[in-house]
Amino acid sequence: MQALLEVTLPVFLVIGFGYMAVRLNLFSDAGVDGLMKFTQNFAIPCLLFRAISTLDLGQVFEWPLLISFYTGATVGFAAGIFGARVFFNRPWPDSVAIGFCCLFSNSVLLGLAITERAYGTSALAANYAIVALHSPFCYALGITVMEVVRNRDGGLTQTARAVSSAMFRNALVIGIALGFAVNLSGMAPPQVFSDAIDMMVRAALPAALFGLGGVLVRYRPEGDLPTVLYVCAVALILHPVVTWSLGTALNLGQAPFRSAVLTAAMAPGINTYIFANMYGVARRVAASAVLIATALSIITVSVWLSILG
Repeated sequence: MQALLEVTLPVFLVIGFGYMAVRLNLFSDAGVDGLMKFTQNFAIPCLLFRAISTLDLGQVFEWPLLISFYTGATVGFAAGIFGARVFFNRPWPDSVAIGFCCLFSNSVLLGLAITERAYGTSALAANYAIVALHSPFCYALGITVMEVVRNRDGGLTQTARAVSSAMFRNALVIGIALGFAVNLSGMAPPQVFSDAIDMMVRAALPAALFGLGGVLVRYRPEGDLPTVLYVCAVALILHPVVTWSLGTALNLGQAPFRSAVLTAAMAPGINTYIFANMYGVARRVAASAVLIATALSIITVSVWLSILG
């Protein structure tokens, strides 16, 4: 257990430092907003660009890896919608937003940091393969279903426009797309440019984790506790269980298997609140789920690490 805590606690302590700094008024809300804009719009896109531009695409984009993770994510999305609608009698738009909380795991801020702590930088190739498709897949699925249940005028054309707008205005997606462009072109950027990108990359995860802690101060749990706990159970248990089962059935190799299960076991990311806020539905559930699931994942991630070995 001590070895597991040595892997997970530094990550959550950095989040805790950010939380306490804002909670004690040692770091302002405006500072948190600036830090998160820097990490999400610049530093993390640079990290994804650098990683994907140098990946061996034929080796890391394994179908068993992607099927295992994204089938688990889709099952979680469906379970979230079903549970919200049937068990908690939420309206359909609320149910889709709650399903999105179960779909969009924190694959970057938590997934990359914990996998690197547990298995080293060399183990991150499969994580980057998952992250490369994560935002496009989740936003495409979530927005498409939301537009269908809201029955907006404009039909397929408006739905496609909403999906494209959400994805291609996202800085993470832009960083991923540029990484693919460089990788597939075979043209290496100038060394001075790569060195500058590497400096940005080194700042990405620590700054983002600190900022995440500061953001969580705003998301105080308020009501809807049964629904929030249901989201936590789907996100922290069902998703990794499905991924584990499929990864085992498809004979996924040890390194990608670990990356897939650990990434699946991450708490919902901040994007779940952004999605709920975008449609003005289930915002309290999304905000509380991010906070409570992140706290619970200190325990659940340690359990998954002990099982993975």
